[in-house]
This record gives sequence, structure tokens and C-alpha cells, in this order.
Amino acid sequence: MKENKKHFETEAIRTQSETTQFSEHSVPLYLTSGFVFDDAEEMRASFAEEKQRDLYSRYSNPNVNEFVDKVCLMEGAEAGFAFASGMAAVFSTFATLLNAGDHVVSCSSVFGATHGLFTKYFPKWNIECSYFNINEVEDIESLIKPNTKFIYAETPTNPGVDVLDLEALSIICKKHNLLLVIDNCFATPYLQNPIKFGADLVIHSATKLMDGQGRVLGGVTVGKKELIREIYLFSRLTGPSMSPFNAWVLSKSLETLAIRVDKHCENALKLATYLESHPKVKWVKYPFLKSHPKYDIAKKQMRLGGNIVAFEVEGGIEAGRTFLDAIKMCSLSANLGDTRTIVTHPASTTHAKVEPEVKAAAGISDGMVRVSVGLEHVDDIIKDLKQALD
Repeated sequence: MKENKKHFETEAIRTQSETTQFSEHSVPLYLTSGFVFDDAEEMRASFAEEKQRDLYSRYSNPNVNEFVDKVCLMEGAEAGFAFASGMAAVFSTFATLLNAGDHVVSCSSVFGATHGLFTKYFPKWNIECSYFNINEVEDIESLIKPNTKFIYAETPTNPGVDVLDLEALSIICKKHNLLLVIDNCFATPYLQNPIKFGADLVIHSATKLMDGQGRVLGGVTVGKKELIREIYLFSRLTGPSMSPFNAWVLSKSLETLAIRVDKHCENALKLATYLESHPKVKWVKYPFLKSHPKYDIAKKQMRLGGNIVAFEVEGGIEAGRTFLDAIKMCSLSANLGDTRTIVTHPASTTHAKVEPEVKAAAGISDGMVRVSVGLEHVDDIIKDLKQALD
């Protein structure tokens, strides 16, 4: 470690807002919409940004600042901005970077709502998106146009748990003078730091493993200071900022991120290993299974394999629905990254409205099941999935 650089767990716990006159040990909740000034000159200087301080909670707030500071330290980022949800972070980042007539190159396997932005809303602003197959990264350069602004990717992907080579993407971006924007939600800053591999901006849905208990919504984008400055200016005008309460909850949650994610990953690997041996399972994808097609890349850029396991049950959509109906203990929910194990059938739920060819390109088969592996005893998780498969 560098001199004065603390371990991940220590930074997560010890990075806090400045103590008030009450000398509290735990940071209080700053549930305020605005802040007061001593006089007209201080107010003028603050709004002119000659003095750095909180002005209004749509711009910044002590709780939100603390949360962002922690994520920046974890990701090795220069600056960041926090949002009301993960999709607010995705949209605001894209809207800041893109102008009418611009073009984006994205991996084909993206979250359903992100796909909706690319296909339903961006076209009306004359913004194009071209998808590259997750297994054909070498074809990316053929998709790049003079008006391409950035390459966007999730890794591991949602919901197929595919892995993309961050270093390879960075090399392409540098060659063509493009930005690299990475959704790091599945890995969290504890397992993977895309900036180390050349990413310019990193996006998280803090709703997932960062919260870890399914309580609050949140999103955050971190990265280069000059890019975050533009995202901040866009967001203070459009108002997608994170609430102080959610930031307070999330900052507390980050204190236990490492220890929680370690256990999530341990359970997920054991479940994935079991599923590989089940006769009714056609295939299993988990980054730290040796059978994963990008196992070597996952080992290079991730600390552990994450908490998401994808597998396919024999029998297509109806088999997937039947499997969900047979679940007894695990939850059926659209969320993930919870202490409780969550089972989803993307083809009939989250990706039901996505075009068949797009689903196929994203690796979403009719019988694919996504499991967000929780913190219950792994034997109980396996027992529930086993009886549902049987």
C-alpha cells in the first residue's frame, strides 16, 4: 500500500463527515433542504463558487458528500455525484455527455431500462446506439463512427453474468479518442475497480449490494473531475440528486460492504458449483467457475466472482415460470444484492418486452434464471433451489 493509504475496509468505516459541536461518534442525519449564510458577502461568494460549502441539498448535502467521498476512495476516482436511483445516474451521465446527433457503442447485454433509453428515448433526440456482441469485442472498432462519443459496458453483465475485458475496451477507446463508461454495479468497488483498467467514468446502482438490505434507492457516478463537473452542473439543474436520508443509510451500509460481499461470493460459488452438477440445469454462468468462458479475465480484474449466478433450466419459458412457482424460501423480486436470496426469470419479467434478437445477443435464453445469492446459510439456499428444480 502507498504511504498513508488505508485498507479498503478501514476507508469504508473511517471516512466520515466532519464532527459537529456535539462530538458525535456516528454521523448524524442532515435532514435539511437548505443552509444558512452569515452575511450577504458569504452568500455571494458561495454561489459564485469562490467558497466551497453546501448551498442547497439539490446540489450537495453533508450526508451525500460523505457517501460520494467513500465511493471515490473505493474506486480510485477524482470526484463523483450521487443520484436518487441507479437509472438516474445512468441517464444523467449519458445526457451530460451526449448531444443530438451523437452515437454510442454499447455491449449488447445491458439492463432492460438502459436498453429502453437506447431504443425508445434517445432516437427521438437523434442519438444512435450500436450494440457489440459480448463475445465479439474485436468487432467494436467496425461500429465506431465519427460521431461516436463513448463505449459503454456492464461487467459482469445483467442478467447473463458475462465478463468483458476492461483493459481491451480501454485500449480501443484510447485509440479512437473515446470515453469509456462502465457500469460496475454487479462487482461493487470492493471486487473491481474499472478506473485502474482505463475507465473514465464508473456508474453504480447503490440500491443493490451497496445498500445490501433492499431498503433504499440510490445511484452514483464517479471518475475524472472535469467530467463529473459537467454531470454536476446538469444534475443541479435537472434535480435527480440523492436524498440525505438515503445517503445516510448507504454510507452506513458501505461500512460493512467488504465483509458482506465476501460472504455473498462464498455462497454464490458454492451454489454455482452445485448447479453445475444438477441434471436439469443446461448450463451455469458464474465468473469464478472455471467453466465460465471469461474465467481468466474475471480472475485478472475481479477480487471474487460476485453474488449473481445465472443458469438455464430445461424446458424454456414455461419451465422457468414453473421453477419460480416452486420456490419456497427465496424471494421473487426485481431487486438484487439483498441479504435475502432473490430469484428472477428475465425472459418472462424484466426482459419480457425486449426484442427476441436483442435477448439472444445478450445471452438471455427462455429458460435462464438469475439468482442474487444472499446471506442465508448456503445449505438452505441450495435446498430451496434443489426442491424447485426437482
